[in-house]
Amino acid sequence: MLMENNPVPKYIEESRAAGKTDSQIIGALTKAGWNVDDFLEITLKHTLPITTKKETERNNIISVSEVSKSYGKVKALNEVSLNVERGTVTALLGPNGAGKTTLVKILTTLLEPSSGVATVAGFDVVYDAQKLRSVIGLAGQYAAIDEILSGRENLEMGGRLYHLSKREAKTRAAELLQRFELDEAADRPARTYSGGMRRRLDLAASLIVQPQILFLDEPTTGLDPRSRFTLWKIIRDLVEGGATVLLTTQYMEEADQLANYIFIIDQGHIIAQGTAEELKNQAGGDVLELHMADHNDAEKAAAAVKEFGAEDPHADNGSGMITMPTVGGAQVLVDVVRRLDAEKLKLSDVILRRPSLDDVFMKLTGHATNKNS
Repeated sequence: MLMENNPVPKYIEESRAAGKTDSQIIGALTKAGWNVDDFLEITLKHTLPITTKKETERNNIISVSEVSKSYGKVKALNEVSLNVERGTVTALLGPNGAGKTTLVKILTTLLEPSSGVATVAGFDVVYDAQKLRSVIGLAGQYAAIDEILSGRENLEMGGRLYHLSKREAKTRAAELLQRFELDEAADRPARTYSGGMRRRLDLAASLIVQPQILFLDEPTTGLDPRSRFTLWKIIRDLVEGGATVLLTTQYMEEADQLANYIFIIDQGHIIAQGTAEELKNQAGGDVLELHMADHNDAEKAAAAVKEFGAEDPHADNGSGMITMPTVGGAQVLVDVVRRLDAEKLKLSDVILRRPSLDDVFMKLTGHATNKNS
């Protein structure tokens, strides 16, 4: 029987304050060895749904437990643990070099972890690698297509490599070319395709055997907004059709738009996790965004308005933009404008907004990741 000084209630309270969901808290407790019956003896402010360990594991199509990857003295991943639920889009968000691609390569059997355990669709990524490859699809950072072959030939070749019959490969290629709006360019050499078309062809190739899980490693990097939105729609359609997607990205808006759940990774560690709204709530308050007419005035302006913020402002002389968390509401706008006017510092724009994922990342790491542009 649990004692009054049991650490579980405190753990639950602290976990909720950190933005963890009840299902994550239960998963952590059961992994630590607590029995579900024990939860019934704990008085909580809000009742936790009782979910057995087996039910939790059944919903997770990807499970990563304390996975590390080292290259000599450099640790690309450092005891990373995460779970991905079946039929969802999960985003790994972080800057270049954070460890996103290393984790994807481990989960797709392209790298072996230095330590830790990872399973995908019930297969161990090391010991069941061959079986695992038959149920996953991967679209990497760079389109893995043969530029000499046509779009149709690329897909048919992919089908044959997956041991589809010649007829099956042709049929599947035709279906995917139509689905990805590439049928009109199907018989042109891939080298004549635009960047967006190449990404769509690469994504189509990853779906040649209708995988249970699709890994997308920064799929929209370098694409124009129209091509990016097209790929977003395709990803949503795939999930509606029953697929599970693990997406790595540097783009805050991409994670915000697509992901049911987000893990923020930096320097090989998971530093935060939750839904987009849960992560934004961690930032707290509003964000004041100032755009200086003269970009070189950014740092001087930040110093001038510092007293009006809940935290120190961040100034970027390159863009002339200052961001600052605040809890003062609309009155802060008036005070800031007056102060800058008194300092003879000219604004081109001023915005008071809700926190974004970029603000969350800035707060957690002290630097921003890429924004869509």
